[in-house]
Amino acid sequence: MTDSLEYNDINAEVRGVLSSGRLKLTDQNIIFKNTKTGKVEQISVDDIDLINSQKFVGNWGLRVFTKSGALHRFTGFRDSEHEKLGKFIKDSYSQEMVEKEMCVKGWNWGTARFMGSVLSFDKDSKTIFEVPLSHVSQCVTGKNEVTLEYHQNDDAPVGLLEMRFHIPAVESADDDPVEKFHQNVMSKASVISASGESIAIFREIQILTPRGRYDIKIFSTFFQLHGKTFDYKIPMDSVLRLFMLPHKDSRQMFFVLSLDPPIKQGQTRYHYLVLLFAPDEETSIELPFSEAELRDKYEGKLEKELSGPVYEVMGKVMKVLIGRKITGPGNFIGHSGTAAVGCSFKAAAGYLYPLERGFIYIHKPPLHIRFEEISSVNFARSGGSTRSFDFEVTLKNGTVHIFSSIEKEEYAKLFDFITQKKLHVSNMGKDKSGYKDVDFGDSDNENEPDAYLARLKAEAREKEDDDDDGDDSDEESTDEDFKPNENESDVAEEYDSNVEGDSDDSDASGGGGDGDLDSSPMKKHKEKKSEKRERKHKEKEKTKNPTKKKDTGKPKRGTSAFMLWLNDTRESIKRENPGIKVTEIAKKGGEMWKELKDKSKWEEAANKDKLRYQEEMRNYKSGAGGGREDDNGGTTKETKKRKSEPSPTKKANTSGSGFKSKEYISDDESTSDDQEKDKEIPMKRSKSAADDKDKNSKKSESEGEESDDASNASEENDEEEDEGSD
Repeated sequence: MTDSLEYNDINAEVRGVLSSGRLKLTDQNIIFKNTKTGKVEQISVDDIDLINSQKFVGNWGLRVFTKSGALHRFTGFRDSEHEKLGKFIKDSYSQEMVEKEMCVKGWNWGTARFMGSVLSFDKDSKTIFEVPLSHVSQCVTGKNEVTLEYHQNDDAPVGLLEMRFHIPAVESADDDPVEKFHQNVMSKASVISASGESIAIFREIQILTPRGRYDIKIFSTFFQLHGKTFDYKIPMDSVLRLFMLPHKDSRQMFFVLSLDPPIKQGQTRYHYLVLLFAPDEETSIELPFSEAELRDKYEGKLEKELSGPVYEVMGKVMKVLIGRKITGPGNFIGHSGTAAVGCSFKAAAGYLYPLERGFIYIHKPPLHIRFEEISSVNFARSGGSTRSFDFEVTLKNGTVHIFSSIEKEEYAKLFDFITQKKLHVSNMGKDKSGYKDVDFGDSDNENEPDAYLARLKAEAREKEDDDDDGDDSDEESTDEDFKPNENESDVAEEYDSNVEGDSDDSDASGGGGDGDLDSSPMKKHKEKKSEKRERKHKEKEKTKNPTKKKDTGKPKRGTSAFMLWLNDTRESIKRENPGIKVTEIAKKGGEMWKELKDKSKWEEAANKDKLRYQEEMRNYKSGAGGGREDDNGGTTKETKKRKSEPSPTKKANTSGSGFKSKEYISDDESTSDDQEKDKEIPMKRSKSAADDKDKNSKKSESEGEESDDASNASEENDEEEDEGSD
């Protein structure tokens, strides 16, 4: 006989919603573990009253009715499992798995039967529907009508909020059927009423979420938070876990309660209550129980009089009444000597506590992650900083939680903890022994891809491009080239080849000009300035981000084993992952490369290519490594010098009287037209300026060759002075 049966993809009905989980049937218990919350529910074999099979859409399920009146429904079984499961239930539980017949004809008249905590609405012997009364939050009666209100489940896409029953009056009945119906519902309904004496009261307790100070009143089945603005009544069975965690400064203590379902304040849901205590605050309470009640009901776990720090007293009372153990910090000790790691989560600073079975973050928003939910973890640089790193946790459902700005001193401690818990590190290379020496997960092995580093470099390049664009725009609007002490307008007028417009300007300014509006001095001035600006912008676009000239004769570096493998498998990755981005191919390839066991083929090819590179580099250095041969057999430098015609852009003027702008000088400086224009200039050049010009032109012709950098510099200076003269 099989000792146990286990099913992984089973759904259980939880407050009107089918929640996925794992179901295990043993000789002693039926155990269901919720995948989302991790909550475990057990049904003892001795408590089972009836087990039925029930048909659902596309599959079938189990209906387990207990002697205490509770109903549990599980669905998701395949037809092939029916016979096997029925045999196990008969042998282990001595129960016949009889099918529960349902009425599907759509009757709205029937008989209401109360079976334990279940309201069943039947037509003859077939059930139309059945509702667990534990889902009922309120019951209101009318003349011949009873209204049932249900707890709202925010996880349900469609939820049942209200149901009304019409009960005909019966004259011969001694009892009122409406009142009797109401009493049966209220006896099993989950209606929280603060009747009776509270077990303990704690005054003015500071709560971080929801924020405020509350009086906490503890009753046998629920506890109440009473604040200045809001009141909450929380059933004991909605508390999943209890945590008692010391603050990083060791001067405060966190007491955290995990809730399912959460409490609501408007549209905000609080899955965690985070209470904050000072260790030196003490209290003393007396429980309203006799010694016999404490011994029989609570098995001697509580004493009649409790005293000590407030968090210890409250924790002890909560632990016994709720029936959950209190989880404390594990064996992790960080660099600071405490169990907490300072970090940021969603732009808020807080503390991450590595526990024995998961992580918990406090406090905004609080978050608890179980190890069984984690698919992988990742260590990454914190925005390129070398003083901190990020800790990324990827869950099996695809959700990624990033805890950022962790001090680099915590890295070794956190990595040792991850290794001890055998969590998968996604960016760990094959050389695991050297991983701890790497700065924040960066692999020193050049054959191992670092997708994070590649992404970081790409972002840095984009940022540099954006900065360059911003600098260009700033250069257009700055006034650094303006020199008010220099008479640049006279200089521009003296050496401007197109000086007729300027002479007209002077006439117009003197009041003697009779030119028309189209050839006005101001319009010509604006046209010249716009042309200069446009030309200057185009030249900057050409010279922006100059690329370093490559040595075409230098041997190509050897290709890594990963890149050789990726080049061969790139197309297959695209086929297997339709719609994958180009930037994600390398990341996906990196994951596949790490899982590849036999890499000998690619590593051997990479070694051969590396030997080839070394041999070619030796020949390159011993031969023409420092440059290249020219046509005459000699060796020239790699940086080329090009011959340029004598540059007319700037003429050195020792007298400081002016210069000639390149913009208004044609390639042929000695044209007859220009000579004629020079004769018409009303202002005479100084002898020293003319002599200097002749000397500079002769010197320019004799030099023959100029470097590109000098030529570009002269052009830029020329343009700046032109703009200043305008």
